[in-house]
Amino acid sequence: MVVSNAKSKSFLFHALIILFAIAMIYPLIWMICASSKIGPEIFQSKSLLPKQLTLENYRTGWKGISGYSFGSFFNNSFQLVIFSILGNLLSCAMAAYAFAKLNFKGRNLLFTLMMGTLMLPKHVRLIPQYIIFNKLGWVNTYLPMIIPKFLAMDGFFVFLMTQYMRGLPKELDEAATIDGCGYLNHYLRIIIPMSVPALISTMIFTFLWTWNDFFMQMIYISRLEQYTVALALRMFIDSTGSNAWGALFAMSTLSLIPLFLMFIIFQRYLVDGITAGGIKG
Repeated sequence: MVVSNAKSKSFLFHALIILFAIAMIYPLIWMICASSKIGPEIFQSKSLLPKQLTLENYRTGWKGISGYSFGSFFNNSFQLVIFSILGNLLSCAMAAYAFAKLNFKGRNLLFTLMMGTLMLPKHVRLIPQYIIFNKLGWVNTYLPMIIPKFLAMDGFFVFLMTQYMRGLPKELDEAATIDGCGYLNHYLRIIIPMSVPALISTMIFTFLWTWNDFFMQMIYISRLEQYTVALALRMFIDSTGSNAWGALFAMSTLSLIPLFLMFIIFQRYLVDGITAGGIKG
């Protein structure tokens, strides 16, 4: 009887989880199905599946806008993402190493100030940053979104990697010191190889946040040839006054593929990096 009740509770629990999961992914499923429907059928049909499967929306959307194919927008997004990832990996890892493994005057104060930046809304910094970048002539380039990454601007990633590095065995540090290993060799040969999960977590989050970032890209980019995927998708709505919903859903579906691939490939490292870095003091 007890076993039967346990099975019933387990079945009910998993049924609720499945229903919740379906409710969460239903908008995504609807968008994918809508991308294969003929224009009027998208909002008029009550059926989730298209009556007549078509790829015309994908062909129309890939042709792009004003002579620029959607492939060029993907290329722009990948360029921005790659340099952002490199910047965060290089700068945040070095800053984290300093906070986690080096003893210097004012370390705790600087770490506290860095943590304080996480509580400061980016909208507060927007106007002064724009004035500075405008005077530098960086507006209408990707530099305002790339250069700060090379200066450890993202405090979240510094914190993530600092916590992870603090959790690494101190015996390795002592052994490296006894063997005459300097700071550079210690950083490159011991800390970095052992911090791969945290580095990959940083890479994934940087990819997701940069790829989906609409606000900052809208502020600093106004030339169509420099548009990223996030900006180009908006053009299907208000560029010509006629809403190309089918092309919009088709290109939105394609824009999700890199995100899914990134998460699926590095999922194990993502979980390891966050959990190991989060529970270490």
